[in-house]
Amino acid sequence: MTRERLAMYRNNKAEILELDYMLQNRWKSDTMIGNNVIFDYSKGYPMPQSVVGFDQEKYERLQNRDLKRKEKLEAECEEIERFVENIKDSLTHRIFRIYYIDGRKDVTQREVAKRVHLDRSRVSRKIDDYLKNAQNAQNAHV
Repeated sequence: MTRERLAMYRNNKAEILELDYMLQNRWKSDTMIGNNVIFDYSKGYPMPQSVVGFDQEKYERLQNRDLKRKEKLEAECEEIERFVENIKDSLTHRIFRIYYIDGRKDVTQREVAKRVHLDRSRVSRKIDDYLKNAQNAQNAHV
């Protein structure tokens, strides 16, 4: 697990909500109205005519794209949540939960330090040490 992946957790959650909204409401959008030109041969020669309607192919293509993206983001979020939940040390677990999972987008290490009654440098060191140890353990298994 990397610091970057952990930092993306909240952005991924926000994107999942946006994708949910799009998946539920895309059919209501005017962007799903398409037009095409067909040729009417009823008079013996081609007469172009415009046809306007719901673009089912575009709708399905966009729905599939967004559904795949949502599933990928949900899997990433679940992996991050499992990583944080599997932290055995209670203090380190609380730090990771506050800083990466529960906190606002702009929560600082100083604010986390206040909540867990440590100084900021110890919070930073706990995060760095745990991530380094987790990376070493992962490399040992590979």
